[in-house]
Amino acid sequence: MSLAFLTRRLFHAFLVVFVVSLIAFQLGNVIGDPVSAILGLEATDEARAELREELGLDDSYVQRYVRYIDRALDGDFGLSYKQQRPAGEIIAERFPATAELAILALILSLMLGIPLGVVAAIWREKWWASLLMTGSIIGVSLPTFVIGILLIFLFSVHLGWLPSFGRGETVDLGFWTTGLLTKSGLLALIMPALSLAISQVALVARLVRAEMLEVLRMDYIRFARARGIKDRVVHFRHALRNTLLPVITVSGIQIGYLVAFAVVVEQVFQWPGLGTMFLSALTESDIPIITTFLVLIALLFAVINLIVDLLYAVSDPRVRLAKG
Repeated sequence: MSLAFLTRRLFHAFLVVFVVSLIAFQLGNVIGDPVSAILGLEATDEARAELREELGLDDSYVQRYVRYIDRALDGDFGLSYKQQRPAGEIIAERFPATAELAILALILSLMLGIPLGVVAAIWREKWWASLLMTGSIIGVSLPTFVIGILLIFLFSVHLGWLPSFGRGETVDLGFWTTGLLTKSGLLALIMPALSLAISQVALVARLVRAEMLEVLRMDYIRFARARGIKDRVVHFRHALRNTLLPVITVSGIQIGYLVAFAVVVEQVFQWPGLGTMFLSALTESDIPIITTFLVLIALLFAVINLIVDLLYAVSDPRVRLAKG
């Protein structure tokens, strides 16, 4: 892998994070007045002026942005206006809940989407294969919050099997707080993860089907069949293996989307993750939390895209030649 290729990809990642940080910081000027959110509407003018000076809100945009970047490079993302705690500390507390939700949703989407896509490709002329693809369109079309409400009605209200909100009992491992080690934590995770995964299942299934159909038309597949190799071996050893590379690549990128778009699911299920934290910060005009969250999401997307580009370049030199 050439140094020029790596340098270009690192520059692109830096540029994405830089642009998003500018937008996120500017957003703090238009979402509301943090002084009113902290002190309330009945605060005196003197108290307002004192707080604005303390927070540095009267400085120019450039001064505040440079100060923010300088502190961020040292790991200091500022104090939450509402909680008066470091924004980085608050996000670190909430991150495990969202990460577990997103990772389980990704696993579910792959476990369900890949078999459905393979079946729909191999038996594409069957009526039920067409039904599967129609179902996938419905899965993509349904809003996530509607899926969540339907799951709550079925499994919580009607059947009473699963809790309708919260994260359940958690275990503090010091660097990570997890609900995967308790029964109530596992049960609480099922519906939010499934709500987040359903649209991804549809996406993975359609992608696998399209890639599988393309691979099945390749000459080496025809040659394998001409040699008398069983269809099961051709489909699952030869065709599926070459289908999975783009699927894994897209799935890696989807991690960023799952973390970013977990906001709606977390609100529906009152999941104590980054999504509910971000919505609360918007309501309270808590600019340090909002800015840090958006920059974190941009950094996550940039890192994942960088890894995907590097893996593609390692696995297929033609990619770096084409993109270089």
